Amino acid sequence: QVQLVESGGGLVQAGGSLRLSCAASGGAFRMYDMGWFRQAPGKEREFVAAIVYYGGTTNYADSVKGRFTISRDSTRNTVFLQMNSLKLEDTAVYYCAARLHSGRTLTDMKYDYWGQGTQVTVSS
Repeated sequence: QVQLVESGGGLVQAGGSLRLSCAASGGAFRMYDMGWFRQAPGKEREFVAAIVYYGGTTNYADSVKGRFTISRDSTRNTVFLQMNSLKLEDTAVYYCAARLHSGRTLTDMKYDYWGQGTQVTVSS
């Protein structure tokens, strides 16, 4: 029922920045927790960042804390991931995810809807 479309991925030099966007449709955006996950080749998908449905609470993986910022714009039904000081190990396919708010932790992977993914490649 919910469709998620990511954009903003691409090639960036180490130390640079990218801003990912995820546009949601088909559901009540304001009622959904939103998350970003990533998967590098040969590795399992991992949690990156999440923001609770009302936008007042966020959570980050230790590997990105202080460098990445998640935010949401309810007017545009869009969630963002601002990525600064990018490192080679940030290279991965980044996925946007959504779930109707519940009492579950934001960091688990039991989200109901997923985007197609957008490639982020960090070069040296």
